[in-house]
Amino acid sequence: MINWPNFVSQLFNGLVLGALLALISSGLTIIYGTLGVLNLAHGAMFMLGGYAGYVAFTYTGSFIIAVLAGSLFVMIAGVVMERVIIRYFYGRPDEDQLLVTFGIGICIVEIVRFFFGSLSLTVPAPKIFAGITSLGFMYYPTYRLALVGIVAVALLALYLVLYRTRLGMIVRAGIEDSMMVSTLGINVFRVFMIVFGIGAMAAGFAGIINAPVVSLTPDMGEAILVQTFVVIVIGGVGSFPGAILGGLIAGEIISITSMINPGYAYVMLFAAMTLVLVLRPHGLFGSQSRA
Repeated sequence: MINWPNFVSQLFNGLVLGALLALISSGLTIIYGTLGVLNLAHGAMFMLGGYAGYVAFTYTGSFIIAVLAGSLFVMIAGVVMERVIIRYFYGRPDEDQLLVTFGIGICIVEIVRFFFGSLSLTVPAPKIFAGITSLGFMYYPTYRLALVGIVAVALLALYLVLYRTRLGMIVRAGIEDSMMVSTLGINVFRVFMIVFGIGAMAAGFAGIINAPVVSLTPDMGEAILVQTFVVIVIGGVGSFPGAILGGLIAGEIISITSMINPGYAYVMLFAAMTLVLVLRPHGLFGSQSRA
């Protein structure tokens, strides 16, 4: 039944989903923008962060430690992956990069399935954010409201790193012209390693903070990966602001369409992506070309 409270509730659900997609997409877009690698294992990293946080929570009972453990574990896994495998594919054709990251993603999923099984697992929300909150005209889960704030802080931190630090200056310069950055004597491959770790950490962080909202399963990264790629196309490849705006747009489209007919949620999402590609082929904030 469609009524005003349900519509507003879905708008809030879309905001929560959109904020989460923005965070995941921001990590993926800086990896592609800087390294030129389209990481199909990004969804698996999102899932891995959730499970790493689950293990930490099981042993400590602390949600904060779970968030830190999930984020750091995936960051380390991303750095190892870049050093051991990805670095050898920078000069290879795009299809090789897609295949190797796709294969890595499958390996991560099956390793997690081997140790944890296929049954869903849950991480409870922190006690301070448990229950529901009255907004005057409706009640809404407190943790979902807090989640928007948590993601906003994380995105602000990423923004400060990208736009207020020397590393961020190098990353943004690499997105525009990676060859020029290399000719200036900057150790590009060290920057690549750090960027890949930061992008992976963003996915892992998103995975664990989303665990109290959606149960953990080994295959949970597949759907989020598809949505993330749509977000990047809408916002513009390599654009941090585009990832944020694209994530919010995608979240609202999925949420509102699901209220009317859940079967058409993805249809409307891809329709919006197609419309953006027709009107702005490089996305809302994308640049025309990448060196």
